[in-house]
Amino acid sequence: MKTYFEMTIDERRAELDVMMARYESEKKAGHKLDMSRGKPDPTQLNLSMDMLQQNPYDLIYTRKGTDVRNYGELAGVDEAKELFAELLGVKMENVIMGGQSSLALMYDMMIKALVLGVYGGSKPWSQQGKLKFLCPIPGYDRHFRICQEFGIEMINIPMTDEGPNMDMVREYVENDSSVKGIWCVPKYSNPQGITYSPATVEALAALKPAADDFRIFWDNAYYVHGFREEDDYLLNIFEACAKYGSEDMVYEFMSTSKVTFSGAGVAVFVASKNNVDFLLKQMGVQTIGYDKINQLRHVKYFKNVDGLRAHMKKQADYLRPKFDCALAALKSGLAGTGVGKWTNPNGGYFISYEGMDGTAARCVELCAKAGVKFTEAGAAFPYGIDPHDREVRIAPSYPTTPELYASMNVFCICQRIATLEKLIAEEA
Repeated sequence: MKTYFEMTIDERRAELDVMMARYESEKKAGHKLDMSRGKPDPTQLNLSMDMLQQNPYDLIYTRKGTDVRNYGELAGVDEAKELFAELLGVKMENVIMGGQSSLALMYDMMIKALVLGVYGGSKPWSQQGKLKFLCPIPGYDRHFRICQEFGIEMINIPMTDEGPNMDMVREYVENDSSVKGIWCVPKYSNPQGITYSPATVEALAALKPAADDFRIFWDNAYYVHGFREEDDYLLNIFEACAKYGSEDMVYEFMSTSKVTFSGAGVAVFVASKNNVDFLLKQMGVQTIGYDKINQLRHVKYFKNVDGLRAHMKKQADYLRPKFDCALAALKSGLAGTGVGKWTNPNGGYFISYEGMDGTAARCVELCAKAGVKFTEAGAAFPYGIDPHDREVRIAPSYPTTPELYASMNVFCICQRIATLEKLIAEEA
């Protein structure tokens, strides 16, 4: 069989007629399917329901006697800080427990930097004129929306198989003091599922910023979310920074949003002791403390890091077949066409599909008209603009397996149509 790129224009037109007939059949099927967000489905959420069965009277006092129902413990209960410090390979003094959302923490840290400044900085970011942030692409749309909310210029940094293009990162960071930070999802990145190599982490730690208040926003959202037998290795950035004396440069975030309950997890912030002390003074004006009952509830449920990892093994066993289904559907649905390529991650929540330039928006549009919703084309790029219009984020976690198979079948048909239309238009 010829690939679509080897066909004559008449062969492409004939193939397009076949695909359009299949597409019209799918439209008549009345699909109402949603592949737009990477969130757990109800069955996956049920894996954590036992956490709510704990005796509430076991969730009142910490080991040092603090009543978690009352005010206090601004940085969080020691048990929770200890658990996540061990998990992330840092000291307890470097951990602050937030609310239920790491995204809220990132937003809050951005506001604090803008209005109040950061440790070691000469003045707040908002008093320094035009600001810039580096954005590895494709990336997490909500990171980009935070920058856009505050008028921070975003600079695209292409991702490689080892993480962001460090030659570009180094050039911007070390020569432009208006560059204030970089977004990073270092393990199982959203949406490609790439884990930064040790060399990339070392290069980030070794940066010598032109700005005295540059920060790496290290969104370690998928640190425990491997679902293959071989879990990717991520070098501890704070250990790397210790070699260069650059620990103050990093803000690390994670949460249990996709470990237990997406709407009722616990958020974790990790930074140098200098940063922690500086931020706790600011936080003391903002709040008297976050939900310590929930923090203790999570610790009592997991007991220790081994317990947390055992819980994540259940999550992995549930998610892996869904990813296998989506990947198999892509392989069979696009076999022989030469159309597109896609990632095959070992963890995380997404598959990144990269098609022919100029086809992503059309594919997503066609899918929507057939009753299958994907994240908007361009969502994984600053300002919602994919410069090549070729990337589509696939989120296999929420649909049931039959829904997932149906969704991917529609996607493959629409991707074929979009590619054929583009090729025919270019040759006409």
